[in-house]
Amino acid sequence: MKKTISIDDLQNIWEKVTLLHGGQTYGGHEKDLKIEYINHIGSVVFEVFYALQATDNFDGELAITCALLHDTVEDTAFTKEELSLLYGQRIADGVLALTKNSSLPKEEQMPDSLQRILQQPKEVWAVKMADRICNLYKPPHYWDNEKKMNYLKEAREIHNQLHSANVYLANRLLRKIEQYKKYLS
Repeated sequence: MKKTISIDDLQNIWEKVTLLHGGQTYGGHEKDLKIEYINHIGSVVFEVFYALQATDNFDGELAITCALLHDTVEDTAFTKEELSLLYGQRIADGVLALTKNSSLPKEEQMPDSLQRILQQPKEVWAVKMADRICNLYKPPHYWDNEKKMNYLKEAREIHNQLHSANVYLANRLLRKIEQYKKYLS
């Protein structure tokens, strides 16, 4: 049985996330192109939503809520305490597993996050795959070939460790990895 989030809860969380990420942008695939960060959040939610439609026994409330909130602690002033207070410990645990530990050296952040994600329900694993799928559409124009290759290597590691959580997203991630190779020089 699928557990889904209510439309009212979805709207309330979307408003919160929109306000938290207000004014944030990221570099696009063309010089001087700036994309509103909320676009990324929505894209991850869309991926999770489609996975929910294609999957039985999937907690949509957990997955969609974590997808909406996945970058709030990492990229905004929203605290762990606020997260737990507003959305409960289960959601907080999922979001915090998806949050990189910036106190670690860069090369240790993804392995650490993956280890914490593996201790969470499969829906949190699915959010991580959805996040990387969205980040594989087009690289920022300023990334060099080495950065792109490292990003692909990380994507493969994400797939290797998390693929069993959701067949739909695992297959999407593999396709995106293959398609991303066209950006290598």
